[in-house]
Amino acid sequence: MITYLAIDIGASSGRAILACQKGGKLNMEEIHRFPNHPKRASDNKLYWDIDGLFQEIVIALKKAKELGKTPSCIGIDTWGVDYVLLDENGKKLGHAYSYRDASRQARSEEVEKILSKKELFQKSGIAFQPFNTVYQLYDDLKTGKLEKASCFLQLPDYLNYRLTGLKAQEYCNATTSAMVDKDTHAWNESILETMGFPKRLFGKLSLPGQILGPVSEEIAQEIGYRPDVAIIASHDTASAVLAIPLKPNEPYISSGTWSLLGIESPTAHVGEFEEESGYSNEGTPDQGFRFQINIMGLWIIQEVRHELGDKYSFAELAELAKTHPSDKRIDANDPIFLSPKSMIEAIESKVGKVEVPELAHIVYASLADCYKEKLCDLEHLLGRRFDALHITGGGGKNQFLNALTANAIARPVLVGPIEGTALGNLLMQMKAKGEIKTIEEGRKLIQDSFPLQEVLPNESI
Repeated sequence: MITYLAIDIGASSGRAILACQKGGKLNMEEIHRFPNHPKRASDNKLYWDIDGLFQEIVIALKKAKELGKTPSCIGIDTWGVDYVLLDENGKKLGHAYSYRDASRQARSEEVEKILSKKELFQKSGIAFQPFNTVYQLYDDLKTGKLEKASCFLQLPDYLNYRLTGLKAQEYCNATTSAMVDKDTHAWNESILETMGFPKRLFGKLSLPGQILGPVSEEIAQEIGYRPDVAIIASHDTASAVLAIPLKPNEPYISSGTWSLLGIESPTAHVGEFEEESGYSNEGTPDQGFRFQINIMGLWIIQEVRHELGDKYSFAELAELAKTHPSDKRIDANDPIFLSPKSMIEAIESKVGKVEVPELAHIVYASLADCYKEKLCDLEHLLGRRFDALHITGGGGKNQFLNALTANAIARPVLVGPIEGTALGNLLMQMKAKGEIKTIEEGRKLIQDSFPLQEVLPNESI
């Protein structure tokens, strides 16, 4: 029996989950959880404590041994876009900056004069976001940081490197950079040359479902054993969608700090209407695509909760919202909510002064309305109507939001698996170790282990 460890790090927290297959089902156990928030550097830019996150991974590996459940394999996923630069000695250059840093986002206007959003979309299939990697990397170019850089690693790649000493650039996460060619599935040399990015930073992309190597001797001595590190679909959304038992042409929402709504597609959609819609084409392990759109997601209510001193749990906020229904709405995708100094003030600038229960209702109902709008956009773009909507991820725990969503779209919502990202992470580890042969086999195992919950429209909220 092979034991696996999934390290799932989101933009607000991380956790480590042990799993093994027994009797045709997956057994899972969370053994470690830790917070994660951007920090403010001396230059006033936001960054991630990526080396602190690495230490949390080491703690998780030690805990597994203490429990007598040492994993044979581990996999790491994080959010996309952000990255680390290494110097010629393999040392990290400066900070791992956060996509929420407004100063680096501002570079998108300069890049537009060099390489238009339209051309980037046509080549990469990735919709414009001011925080896309290509814009952040241009900031490093203009500030001289790239002169000393010898390697570019996105965050999961860097964490794998810290564990093994081996450098690999994973394909699915790389596509979030807007620098991977949608047709060749390799770094687009034209984009790199036009932007002036050194080619030495970019190597051959690695597909998920293979073993990178064992942890280094140094790490093995520290934790007391030597597991393999797998290359998985290391963008958390890529892992989450892998875990959903999707049938052809079924849409999904991966619900967490961000909500990603889309559909799996064998080809990229890069027409004029797709570009205007904001839908993007991110890579899947089989070199297909997740045709999807970013929605601000539970970030808004997370920030409201923090601003209230974490006085309420998310479940309590949902219960409060039920008691004060409101007709007021916000545009959940308004850039004003991306990184405001005060989320509550940002919301009240749109709806006026409100108390906490009504504020919570406005956020949840506005999210459900946004889901409806983007689902209708997707149907229009693809010329078909969907019968139901899958929701996976931690946001699926919010039964109130699930019911609001079912009512908004007037169709069933299929919830689960809740631990979608960790399960997708585990799926590709199992494939790397040969315990399963295909993604479909892994999806069936997940569905047998974690049945879906159906939420029908017009149910009592």
